[in-house]
Amino acid sequence: MTINPLTHMPAERTAMATTVEPQWIGRIPFGDAWAMQRAIFEEVVRNERPNTFLLCEHPDVITLGRNARNDSNLLVSREELAARGYEVFDIDRGGDVTYHGPGQLVGYPIIRLGDFREDLGWYMRTLEELVIHAIRAYGLEGEHRAGMSGVWCNDAKICAIGVRASRWATMHGFALNVTTDLSRFDPIIPCGISEYAVTSIAQESGSVPALEDVAREVVAVWDTVFAG
Repeated sequence: MTINPLTHMPAERTAMATTVEPQWIGRIPFGDAWAMQRAIFEEVVRNERPNTFLLCEHPDVITLGRNARNDSNLLVSREELAARGYEVFDIDRGGDVTYHGPGQLVGYPIIRLGDFREDLGWYMRTLEELVIHAIRAYGLEGEHRAGMSGVWCNDAKICAIGVRASRWATMHGFALNVTTDLSRFDPIIPCGISEYAVTSIAQESGSVPALEDVAREVVAVWDTVFAG
């Protein structure tokens, strides 16, 4: 698949390519995006490619990270998930089970942490801060939660985060609900957390932004957040 730069970026933002190269790849099946990540990761580790930030959307898919155990946070069988139109992947990121689908902005920063800070805890919190800054464009105040990854808004989770780090380089990233059909989370206990609901930009703000517009907001605050 051809990877295109994120279009219509203001000219003054082009200097950001010195720290990370944002690329909008549109709607893409999860398996294809995962393979793309792995190929880019190896190039980034070898310093053959700039730090790269893929932004995309997936068709309906359930992914289970390394903390998912015995499908305990799936509320229906894998066979039933397939019948309901979900793909299912066991993957190499941290975290538990989550959903990706239409109306959700997924961001995959594939970066050398040595170019920023070799501290995985800092990186996780900074990814959260990136989303918190971006959703302010829609009048929303996100927040961190102690002991929990992701971004929260009005006591519900608006963004899940799960990453993989190896050789001080990163894969996977965040999933921000924009106009997501939240009922598509129903067959799982998202991130293994049953006591909190999931929410979206549309549900919290009443606005219905295009995913590529939200991607631009995320890219626009990258330098501010990651330079902090």
